[in-house]
Amino acid sequence: MAPRIHFDGRPIWAEVSLGALAHNLRAIRRYVNAPGAPPVPGTSTKKRTPRKVLAVVKGDAYGHGAAPVARALERAGADWFGVTDAAEGAGLRAAGVRAPILVMTGFWTGEEKSLLENKLTPAVTGLETLRWLERAAARRRRGPVGFHLKVDSGMNRLGVAPEEIPAFARALADSPHLRLDGVFTHFASSDVLTSSQTEDQRLRFADALERLRALRIPTGLVHMANSAAVGARPETWADMVRPGALLYGYHQFYDPPERRAEMETKLPLRPALSLRARIVLLRDVPAGAAVGYNARWTAARPSRLAVISAGYADGLLRSLTNRARVLVRGKFAPLVGTISMDLATADVTGIDGVKSGDVATLYGADGSASQWVSEVAATLGTVSSDLLCAIGKRVPRFYVD
Repeated sequence: MAPRIHFDGRPIWAEVSLGALAHNLRAIRRYVNAPGAPPVPGTSTKKRTPRKVLAVVKGDAYGHGAAPVARALERAGADWFGVTDAAEGAGLRAAGVRAPILVMTGFWTGEEKSLLENKLTPAVTGLETLRWLERAAARRRRGPVGFHLKVDSGMNRLGVAPEEIPAFARALADSPHLRLDGVFTHFASSDVLTSSQTEDQRLRFADALERLRALRIPTGLVHMANSAAVGARPETWADMVRPGALLYGYHQFYDPPERRAEMETKLPLRPALSLRARIVLLRDVPAGAAVGYNARWTAARPSRLAVISAGYADGLLRSLTNRARVLVRGKFAPLVGTISMDLATADVTGIDGVKSGDVATLYGADGSASQWVSEVAATLGTVSSDLLCAIGKRVPRFYVD
């Protein structure tokens, strides 16, 4: 049976395993620092420098809850954290996180004060943001402010192109209150092992690094590997890696698909989040009875239906209508009828002993059976983080070992 968690309020909740998160972080650290792994650039194989791990906790730690997750990962040895904006970083500082925090997608004018007050490391994504940061650092008058430079190696979103490095160098020379502490890039398709795009990006990034070094600009921490690259592209590991979905227990859907099983064997992970709700009503309907909005499912036989306190406002996407299933008493029951904002319905015909108050597991394990968010994501042709980030704020999170 599913674990028993009791609380007052609407009966839907998420369970987040802090033990799984710590396990995953340590497994990733061992993997990228294994004896056969490429050494950190600039070090020898005889005296290896440990490769750092930046734990990506943006998007409320992929829906898991940023503050408790970051505290747990800091205890487990995370070297850095990655967030999207100054507000996310300030939230971590308010929660007591002391490790360095990189604001990976840069900042918008007006965020500089929060960046500096909370000792966050901003990404500079263009010459304009470099100038904004210099003005803020000059007003602060407390010594140089460190930042990481984002290089656009081919994703064509944020970052300075390799050809712009001379202009960046001139702007940096005119910024006495700033210090370059790191250089990084982001891959567009590191999970697609049948394409040359990632290697092309890696080479363009290497060109940018060479241009910086030719201008005698120290590059600091160099990093580029996201989750898929951590799993399958050791040539990209550099000084530090940036796992996101991996931390929460999910490998990417690689192309070719068989590489996923290979990665799961090489780097075993534990999914950290379970999502559960209770059955709030049982209803027996005759054959021919329609269920839910727009009558999108009709009972083909006399059926027992379980109404579950979960809907698309909780993260059970409406697009899963008539395509998903839940676990009830260790057995799978299909969801039937349109998933509404607050409720879903499962056909529990044939599952013995089901009663109101029983737990329906949307993601997680129930006895020997399990269904994790990655499997549901595959049904929709999307990524695990899409569904994890969809879990609503009204769903309470409980943190377990």
